[in-house]
Amino acid sequence: MHSTPARNMDTPSLILALFFAQILLFSAQPLTEEGRGSWQLLQKNVGISSMHTQLLSNDRVVIFDRTDFGASNLSLPQGKCLRDPTGKIKEDCTAHSIEYDVITNTLRPLMVQTDVWCSSGAVIPNGTLVQTGGDGKGERQIRMLSPCPTCDWEERPGLSARRWYATNHILPDGGQIIIGGQKQFNYEFYPKRTATETVFDLPFLAETSDPKIENNLYPYVFLQPDGNLFIFANNRAILFDYTKNRVVKTFPTIPGGDPRCYPSTGSAVMLPLNLDTESIEVEVLVCGGAPKGALKKAKRNNFVAALNTCARIKITDPDPQWVMETMPHPWVMPDMLLLPNGQVLLINGASAGTAGWEYGREPVLNPVLYRPSIPLGRRFTFQKATTIPRMYHSTAILLRDGRVLVGGSNPHALYEFTGVLFPTELSLEAFSPWYLDPLFSYVRPSIQNLVSPTNLLRGQALKVPFGVPGKVDRTRVSVTILSPAFNTHSFSMNQRLLVLSGRKFRRGGNMTYEVEVTIPESGNVAPPGYYILYLVHRDIPSEGIWVHIQ
Repeated sequence: MHSTPARNMDTPSLILALFFAQILLFSAQPLTEEGRGSWQLLQKNVGISSMHTQLLSNDRVVIFDRTDFGASNLSLPQGKCLRDPTGKIKEDCTAHSIEYDVITNTLRPLMVQTDVWCSSGAVIPNGTLVQTGGDGKGERQIRMLSPCPTCDWEERPGLSARRWYATNHILPDGGQIIIGGQKQFNYEFYPKRTATETVFDLPFLAETSDPKIENNLYPYVFLQPDGNLFIFANNRAILFDYTKNRVVKTFPTIPGGDPRCYPSTGSAVMLPLNLDTESIEVEVLVCGGAPKGALKKAKRNNFVAALNTCARIKITDPDPQWVMETMPHPWVMPDMLLLPNGQVLLINGASAGTAGWEYGREPVLNPVLYRPSIPLGRRFTFQKATTIPRMYHSTAILLRDGRVLVGGSNPHALYEFTGVLFPTELSLEAFSPWYLDPLFSYVRPSIQNLVSPTNLLRGQALKVPFGVPGKVDRTRVSVTILSPAFNTHSFSMNQRLLVLSGRKFRRGGNMTYEVEVTIPESGNVAPPGYYILYLVHRDIPSEGIWVHIQ
């Protein structure tokens, strides 16, 4: 019997066959996050240490430090100098702020006129960063930076009270509320609503201030779908109607009663709001911090273990209670970032001590993922470690491409590069979470035929066309929009992730698809401004595009 000889497969056909074989092999396997992620050093020295940071809608990141300690490592251009910014320094010709271009990995120096140390901010609907407060001559200043290639800081006085360690939040009308600050048990608005308006008392801030330590600075604030504000300070929270200066609800104290706000710094996020339900459930997650007395002990060189717990509360329940969870290790000064797929990334910080100059020990080098929808007890998973400690005065923000920009770390009164445990860090790194692993490219979606930025109207039906190299699971396709946050001191102000409703799925031709979603109608749910829109498939997000909600 004669057999027919097999034909040799040509090289292009072989490559194509192997590609589809890989797709079939991995399509049936779960996507695992454990131990993944990667790090890239973007800039070894940007000249300043990142204490505050904000991504703008032109894919440039505003970074700034403080102005009251002397020269930085980056000169201002064209002979510019700051004259007597604090009364301590006669002349400073160096930059204390930069604009980092994510696309080109380049930077340009910016000039702030007064001290921005431990200040706050938010991006208003037109894309301009409005930044408030600071120390010394900067404590009542309002600064603005518009997203343009040549723009620089503009500033003027305008705050009614000293704002140092305050929190800003965008409101449904596009204005800002500025809450608290050191010895400021009140709030104010920008812009002012009337010509004579000053400050409004908020006794809750006085009630949560520990004598000589405070532990209620940079309070955690989240705008709720009902228009009220969730305000957390120290170890407890209220639901607050800022339009009537009235406490609507008082929530229980976190079990154990340990402080979670600066200087016993933990962090907090409002978990993603799923708009594809009849009623929106709201949950807040607070993680880490330092136990009672940690600051006093650190001042005596006794650096106690940080808190190893998170507390989660569903504030829309009739009788909301905190549910405690145990982290993989103690953690103080963690940054908590909402990722496009609804997971939470904890990054930076330490395992012992507290916030403040020279008070942190045992740096945390491994980021940790928190997966909100996984059963209790299995929600945390490690990601790959960095080699650079990011202690007090570090920052982390999510970029449009899904990476996390990490910078800063200066636990000293000055820039100190030698002879200290944790030298001042002037570098910028990018951390790529697990979902950017090339292994998952076969399920990674790409948004097609949408211009960035896209202007959106409230209530609009938005069609999002996309492609996926491999097989699509239509039951695991969603569209999320994220509000880029102002990050400082381990808290990301105005951070907000919405899972859009609708999700009408259609199959196109040539491995293309379309999902139709609805833009939120309420400014309580989606305050006006710029968001990053992501298409998520099997927990793998696309690169985002900028959208603007009127």
